[in-house]
Amino acid sequence: MRKRRTRGARLSYGPLVAAATAALFATLVTPAGAQPDPAVPAAPAGPSTRSLAPAASSGRESRPVYSYVDAVRESVWVDTGLDGDGDGRGDRVAVDIVRPRETAAAGRKIPVIMDASPYYACCGRGNEGQKKTYDADGRPVQLPLFYDNYFVPRGYAFAAVDLAGTSRSDGCDDVGGRSDVRSAKAVVDWLNGRARGYTTRTGTAPARATGWSTGDVGMIGKSWDGTIANGVAATGVEGLRTIVPIGAISSWYDYFHSQGAPLYNANPSWLSEYVNSPEAQARCGAVQERIAAATPYSGDRTPAWSERDHVKDAGKVKASVFVVHGLQDLNVRANQFGQWWDALAAHGVERKIWLSQTGHVDPFDFRRADWVRTLHRWFDHYLLGYDNGIDREPVADIERAPDHWTTDRQWPPRAATTTTLRPAPGTAAGPGILGRAPAAPGSTATFTDDPGLGELDWAARIDSATPEKAGFVTRPLSRDLRISGSSTVTVTATPTTSTAHLSAVLVDLGPDTIRDYGAAGEGITTLADRTCWGASTPGDSACFKETAARTADVGLTVVSRGWADLGTWADPGRERPLTPGRAYTLTLDLAATDHVVPAGHRLALIVGGTDRDLLDPPSTTPTLTLDLARTWAKLPLVGGPGAFVRATTGAAPALPSQPAAVPSLSGSVPPAAVIGPRLPAAGAGR
Repeated sequence: MRKRRTRGARLSYGPLVAAATAALFATLVTPAGAQPDPAVPAAPAGPSTRSLAPAASSGRESRPVYSYVDAVRESVWVDTGLDGDGDGRGDRVAVDIVRPRETAAAGRKIPVIMDASPYYACCGRGNEGQKKTYDADGRPVQLPLFYDNYFVPRGYAFAAVDLAGTSRSDGCDDVGGRSDVRSAKAVVDWLNGRARGYTTRTGTAPARATGWSTGDVGMIGKSWDGTIANGVAATGVEGLRTIVPIGAISSWYDYFHSQGAPLYNANPSWLSEYVNSPEAQARCGAVQERIAAATPYSGDRTPAWSERDHVKDAGKVKASVFVVHGLQDLNVRANQFGQWWDALAAHGVERKIWLSQTGHVDPFDFRRADWVRTLHRWFDHYLLGYDNGIDREPVADIERAPDHWTTDRQWPPRAATTTTLRPAPGTAAGPGILGRAPAAPGSTATFTDDPGLGELDWAARIDSATPEKAGFVTRPLSRDLRISGSSTVTVTATPTTSTAHLSAVLVDLGPDTIRDYGAAGEGITTLADRTCWGASTPGDSACFKETAARTADVGLTVVSRGWADLGTWADPGRERPLTPGRAYTLTLDLAATDHVVPAGHRLALIVGGTDRDLLDPPSTTPTLTLDLARTWAKLPLVGGPGAFVRATTGAAPALPSQPAAVPSLSGSVPPAAVIGPRLPAAGAGR
């Protein structure tokens, strides 16, 4: 058993989500010059973009030649084929659509960009917490974010889908389960003529998309929305050409647990309660109870977790995938993109990736102009068939310092080679040694779990032999050392109690200026000025508040982290009681990263117990003794073992004598288990 915290016990970890009325709306103004330029040539016409030959459209770009003001705005309810709320009627999900009127009048078919979300009514989308709005007849007026403003004038349709149980949809949200994924998949099927749609929520008048839709769909979204995109792609549904998951989950188990250890105490059923509409709340209690029973706090893997694991179905993915993730995202942590990326690579899926220094932040809010330009070219290529070269460009964009980006032709780079580093004893008053040589048999390090301390406390005390952690450091590096990919740490530990949790952390020890991912905004500051991205109407502005990098001068940077319940040493799917005094060997998976440890800095490996703010404690307070001869880390180092040897020999450059401050996690850790429930003013949105 573990110490189970109440939801209230976690309030100090971050701000609670505001009530719905606290969400901020964009100022609804029509900017000058918002209408498209009719002189720009239109994209090629035709009954289906699938017939476009790439060579014939080389270098083409879709242009804003269609009127956004006059666009068709409609709502359709699509039958999911499920009855999640058990009312005896098939569930219909609401789809709000904006599409060019001119293409409809000409009989020209167009592709669809889709964002399926549970947040359109409860919480809002984006940095300004925008929600959907409707006119007196129920037609959509404002759809959040810039996708419709920017892409509809360029010959795309935009569809905003309310997941089952949320906003105007039937059914119950089941937090990543069958109903969630089916909500969006059914819309892809409807766009391809394989599912039934209706003009009203309860009526019988059919609505068909085959007259205007090519059936080619690109799904996009941040957080839960991107998670749904991953899930729909993992069904292998025909017609889904590409997905753009931003800060998205690939396995829901790994959102709530890490190798058996609970990361957040709330059961997924709390999320269902959070996003369900008031009507759904009244009818979905039984569904929430089933979710709670099927996803135990113990961390044992159950069929319900398997249902919510998209990584295992990566082989079904037919769409291209453009991943965006913050390396310091402590809400949807970086292991989520790492395991998804590796699984997609194993099956030859076309991929692209952006990795930022931010927390849970949309690229529209940390690299806006480049993001819009890149996304435009991505959708033009995969949905319109334009040979614009984006598929031949470097695969990875990585933020090395605030607003400074580099690229890689492949990610991780081919030169990244797994390198084994080993801890060994140091002096009695200081840390141990991290190097290539194994420790002598019988060498040990001991620490006692202290739930009041976490990774930043451990790192700040690295040069002292404090009782709550075991730390090991390299000598100051003589040259840069790059870690690129996913690491593991294998420990052999002897506990004094029947339960124990472990944390393993890689730390860059040295001064730097980073995005302040631990503060409100998670690495960005929202400004008063607005810039416009597309066309506007009086009810839906294309103008959004600008942002700037929020930075911090720090003396250390956490590079990667991982957690596990030692009780899963024999079976990762089930916790077992430990025998005090017995040694257990367990491998912890650390989150994927791409970080350069600069010359003059040191690389540290820290092993501890409960990582405060990020991991729940066990039911006991164990002391653990590490067998250092049977403990090691495997890191993907660019240049492999040779690079490590070169970086740890020779003279290191001098560093400032006064290190900068230790960063804080006060604003970056979400309360309870909600995916991104920040106040919109905090800057990260949802």
